[in-house]
Amino acid sequence: MQRRSFLKNIPLASASLWLPRFLQAQAQPGLLRPNGKILVMLQLSGGNDGLNTLAPISNDIYYRERPRIAIDPKEALRLTEHAGLHPSLTALRSLYDKGHLAVLNSVGYPNPDRSHFRSMDIWHTGSPADEYWSQGWLGRYLDAQCGEQCPRATGALEIDDTLGLALKGAQNNGLALQNPQRLYEMAHSAYFEDYAAATANTTAPDDHPVGYLYKTMRDALSSADYLLERSKAKTARGNYPDSELGRHFQTIASLILADADTSVYYVSHGSFDTHVNQQGQQKRLFEDMNQALEAFAATLQEQGRWQDVLVVTFSEFGRRVAQNASNGTDHGAANLMFFAGGGLKKSGILNGMPDLSQLTDGDLPYDIDFRRVYATLLENWLGVDAKAVLGGEFGRLGFV
Repeated sequence: MQRRSFLKNIPLASASLWLPRFLQAQAQPGLLRPNGKILVMLQLSGGNDGLNTLAPISNDIYYRERPRIAIDPKEALRLTEHAGLHPSLTALRSLYDKGHLAVLNSVGYPNPDRSHFRSMDIWHTGSPADEYWSQGWLGRYLDAQCGEQCPRATGALEIDDTLGLALKGAQNNGLALQNPQRLYEMAHSAYFEDYAAATANTTAPDDHPVGYLYKTMRDALSSADYLLERSKAKTARGNYPDSELGRHFQTIASLILADADTSVYYVSHGSFDTHVNQQGQQKRLFEDMNQALEAFAATLQEQGRWQDVLVVTFSEFGRRVAQNASNGTDHGAANLMFFAGGGLKKSGILNGMPDLSQLTDGDLPYDIDFRRVYATLLENWLGVDAKAVLGGEFGRLGFV
């Protein structure tokens, strides 16, 4: 392997080079999880169609505007007289029946943007639509918890090759990895260890680009060792799908069961950008997600950890109410969010179904600001001052 290829391909080159300074993996465990609660963010990338996720099965407008792609009311997994889940989401229906699922409709923000990239940035940072922020809301959570320096980089993990904006703070970032074994192998490759050894006594300050790079590479060794050790301490068993999402949720479950010092896990699934032939694409993605969540919830319930974990789904926007000419849907605005876990204070459908007779340029208007959801997760679940993280007061909801 050439040095250039090594630096380009390792997860630390794409993500961890943006990490802040952190201490050895043995130092001060658990500081980022003071209340024992764990947040798992599941990003449905591409703009999932919320109306076909929780279908308004008694609404004539829905069937009029979607004559070929609407969910058949006879096939929907009925939750109420007026609402039914997509037929592929049987695990969510089971969690709903147990009181372990909450649904929040019409979540969004003022002046919505239909660009994937811009709208995702808004969700990742918690910024107003007309402002551009460079730190993510979970990165700022790390800043608020740690100050200038987190005890280690494992407080928030993104199960991916690259670190997204949501986990990048001003002084502290999360860590991106596909799995602990791969991170360990990369961190202990010959080039990586040679660089770390050669720069062990570098005099470049840590805030200098060269010193920052070398310090990060050296410190990454201890994080890689720690995460591999934790992942093997108690391997999650279960009927996880043989897919990327299934493996990611199995990795998260293993780290939770091994009591890793991680309070936030972040994983993505998609693409839900269903402009063409939406039914087949959404069905395939939901089947994978359904099996992964079913196995994940079963694992944690069996091991007595489900009360400590909250899974939250979101997408950068919903889809337009009317189908398009290609049996799909185009970029919309407000959308729904799911909250799954054993520690919910309120479950079920938390607010009304969207009013399809009151649209804004063909889109569902938002009723709940997504930053109010973030404030609830930060304050009520993770136990931190939401205002300090979000930069404003947004109120809280009562589902946790």
